[in-house]
Amino acid sequence: MLMANPATLRNLVKRYESLRSAHARLGTSESSRRLEDVSYTLCVTTGTRTVPDALTAAAARLSAVSSAGPLGKSAGPAEVQLTA
Repeated sequence: MLMANPATLRNLVKRYESLRSAHARLGTSESSRRLEDVSYTLCVTTGTRTVPDALTAAAARLSAVSSAGPLGKSAGPAEVQLTA
């Protein structure tokens, strides 16, 4: 399965939370449409069908990436070493 870039996931989650808050305040058809759009994108990106599942999947992916270290790689010696 394809995995979304962690920065993309972070941005989607932040956008979802922001739009959810805006829709709670405004309650307009425009805020509803934007929230639906980002919810759909979040679900597609995480391979889930519901927003709660998408948020859980995003949190797990982001947690796994942050615990793996920079660039999603575990700490330790490089597998390939270049020499002059």
